Amino acid sequence: MTPTPRIKRFSVIERLFHLSLMITFLLQTATGFSRLYITTAWGKKINAVFGGYDNSLLIHKWVGVVMMVGFVIHTVYLFTRINWRTPVKSVFGEDSLVPNIADLKHFGQRILWFFGLGSRPRFSRWTYWEKFDYWAVYWGLPLLAITGVMLMYPMVTSRFLPGWSLNIAALLHRAEAILAVTYIFIVHFFIGHLRPSSFPMNEAMFSGSVPLEEANEEKPAWVESLQNSGRLKMVSAAAPVLWYRVVYFVFGYAVLLFGVYLLINGIMYARQVGLH
Repeated sequence: MTPTPRIKRFSVIERLFHLSLMITFLLQTATGFSRLYITTAWGKKINAVFGGYDNSLLIHKWVGVVMMVGFVIHTVYLFTRINWRTPVKSVFGEDSLVPNIADLKHFGQRILWFFGLGSRPRFSRWTYWEKFDYWAVYWGLPLLAITGVMLMYPMVTSRFLPGWSLNIAALLHRAEAILAVTYIFIVHFFIGHLRPSSFPMNEAMFSGSVPLEEANEEKPAWVESLQNSGRLKMVSAAAPVLWYRVVYFVFGYAVLLFGVYLLINGIMYARQVGLH
């Protein structure tokens, strides 16, 4: 049986970035919720898993530091991906995650196509919702980091800012965290894994590659560009082995179910902690 042709979608380092973000985000959500919901029975159970309230806070702080370091490393990595000979084309080109005019055009075409009033847009390597997905997380991290550091070192913060700034920092930190949790566990999970074209799982971020047929159907402009530039054979990839697929399916759905568990319980107990 001839193997299905596949093309590379993500590099190893990009997949490692995503994996580290998944793990740290889940830990931050769980430890953050354990403290936010400490007055509820559910919050006490989560705290017990992490060794108590103080230990949850300690884990939350140090995982936050890891996330900040990862953010800096990722940002440096982004700059290394720019072709500095043609920076404008590199930053706003088809291989870039930076939004451009084509994304607005595709968004309008998508709406018309949805209502049967036009043809389906021909997406390149990144769709407009993938770019939104990426930047929503990217710009949220600095806000969480800045407010988190302020709350970690309140005495130092008070030397430079008025005391009420800590109240604002706590409010922003909580609001951004709840927004991120809601977005990731509803929108991102649905788009990434539960919509018909992705179900039962979008394997690209785990396997690093996608079937050529799938890429040609969802991102025809990208495949056409690879063919025209002679790069299609250069990005060919082998299918992941069976044991590895089993591992990332189990891991991926464990993460998904745990995330949904946190979200549902967070909503159920929101009134008890004044989040309504």
